[in-house]
This record gives sequence, C-alpha cells and structure tokens, in this order.
Amino acid sequence: MSYPKPLRRLIGMLTRLPGIGEKTATRLALHMLKMPPAALREMGEAIAGLSDAVVRCSKCFNIADMDPCAYCTDPARRDELICVVEDPTDIIPIEKSGEYKGRYHVLGGAISPIDGVMPEDLHIRELLGRISQGGVEEVILATNLTAEGESTASYLAGAVKPLNVRVTRIAYGMPVGSDLEYADEITVGRAMKGRREV
Repeated sequence: MSYPKPLRRLIGMLTRLPGIGEKTATRLALHMLKMPPAALREMGEAIAGLSDAVVRCSKCFNIADMDPCAYCTDPARRDELICVVEDPTDIIPIEKSGEYKGRYHVLGGAISPIDGVMPEDLHIRELLGRISQGGVEEVILATNLTAEGESTASYLAGAVKPLNVRVTRIAYGMPVGSDLEYADEITVGRAMKGRREV
C-alpha cells in the first residue's frame, strides 16, 4: 500500500533536510497528520515566512531578525575583540559558555579546495575591512577543529597578522568528563601542548 500523494510529497520534502532519512520523514509526516489543523497551519506559516523574516547581518554575517544583528548593536560587547567562526551555528556554544563578550564574524564556511570553496568565497575580505577600520586588538580564530577549519585558521592568521592585531586560536584538548584511555593520540597531544599552570 502506498501513502496518498500529498503525504508522499511531504515525505519527499522532509528527506531533503540534513539528517532526515525516509523513515524519519515518514514518522514526522504521519505525526503532522495528527496535529490540530491550527497548529499545522501555524507551522506552515512559520516555514513559509522563514526566508523573509531571517536576514544576514551586513556587518558580521550572522543570521538574525534585524540588520545589524543583536551582537553587533549590543553596547555591552567589547569592540576590540572579534571571534571568527565558520557558521552561525558556531556562535551558540560560545555564547552558552558565558566566557566571551566581544563581537563575531561569520565566514560562511571553511576553505576547502576539494569542495570548490576558496578564500574569495568566504567573508574574509569583509573581516579584513573591519579590522582595518581600527579599534580591533585581538582576533580569535574559532574555526572547527577539522582539516578545513585548521587550514582556514592558518590562512586567516597569515592575512590578519600584517594588520598588527593579536591573533589567537581557541584551545582544544580533552573534553570535560572524558577518560584518557578513550581519547585519540592527537587529542591527548594537543591537550598536553595546551596545558596551563594551576
């Protein structure tokens, strides 16, 4: 037995989302059928209005509901610090840590020649422009700890250093609550190199 055409269409659309296979898409679609019509309509309106309601900040390239974004307009944030991340989703864990009160800059990805992403495809020129305006004392490179993230951080360090700004990289090593015996040697090695006095 096959599902009705409108349901099959919805399942097909849901499978386009990352991490959603056909079984999960089917389960979600069937759950939506059980939802009250008003709730389903509200969900549809939220999805339909998403592209109009969410914008890119013209200063830091974060996603927001206003331009410039809340991080760029918050007077309590420190202008002399810029934390560079690959994607808007990378800002959330930094904010949750409560340890950072500076500004952000979203690159829009990482340098990956194999995927056709080159430095000119990212918001690097805009970052250098922000730094050149003055007032920035430190750029924190918080790209992901992948091969692409590391090469992007290396490229950025080389591009930013001539501007007489301190360039730092986020520390990495052993996660809290982990056992040494289960950690890989690269993680342990980086944790040993990044050790600090107590």
